[in-house]
Amino acid sequence: MCTVCGCGEPDKKSATHTHEHPHDHAHDHAHEHQHDHEHDHEHHHYGHGEFGAHVPGLSQKRMIQIEQGILEKNDGYARNNRLMMQKQGILSLNLLSSPGAGKTTLLSRTIKALPDNLTCKVIEGDQETSHDADKIRETGAQAIQINTGKGCHLDAHQVGHAMEELALAKGEILFIENVGNLVCPAGFDLGEDAKVVILSVTEGEDKPLKYQQMFHNADLILINKIDLLPYLDFDLDKCLEYIEAINPGVKTLQISATSGAGMQNWQEWLSLKHQLKQL
Repeated sequence: MCTVCGCGEPDKKSATHTHEHPHDHAHDHAHEHQHDHEHDHEHHHYGHGEFGAHVPGLSQKRMIQIEQGILEKNDGYARNNRLMMQKQGILSLNLLSSPGAGKTTLLSRTIKALPDNLTCKVIEGDQETSHDADKIRETGAQAIQINTGKGCHLDAHQVGHAMEELALAKGEILFIENVGNLVCPAGFDLGEDAKVVILSVTEGEDKPLKYQQMFHNADLILINKIDLLPYLDFDLDKCLEYIEAINPGVKTLQISATSGAGMQNWQEWLSLKHQLKQL
């Protein structure tokens, strides 16, 4: 069980849990985690203790050990991914948001607007279905789907194998559309150059306060669906104020992936990042 995201649940003491991460290719990767469920006769309360969480049968100390082990292993895979992309001048972006914030629509429109001399490939993360990957393929871009099952985020190991399958070419852009979730993906480095967080105006202006780690880790924040602002009770100024408080100085762009408003600014940011990657 991953104490960071709660993927899977322990069945018995000292049980071995295998999490399957299927891909659209021949590899089948299973990760086994051995759990020693310690009982230290301490009281568990949600939000209390050194770890700040509660998992039945696990002490606070054990939860910290498990999380550290998971993240350290992930960071090793992320370093390998980053090194490979650095050598090939590949710009990689990790797209993060709540479900329904408009990541796939944004990505489809972005791909269609890329200049002819710039190609991209896409890794799609969802718990089930290949619907989003199918939509991306309709743009002409190559996409691979990773279904995480119960898993609520992509990890660097999965991304590394997907990169092998995509056979990335020198100077391409790799878009990684993560599983829709503002919690767990924030803590997992995939080897990307930048985390791009998409916030829809349909969600409420207080999301940056509620999900601080995600917005704090963002390299760029896109406030999407601004064409709907006249019909919503969304305080844009307050949202920008919250973002600045959580991540001072972070670049924030206001866009509509549907109407096209503000998309030019996003495309210019993307182009500049890609140029810098080639230096």
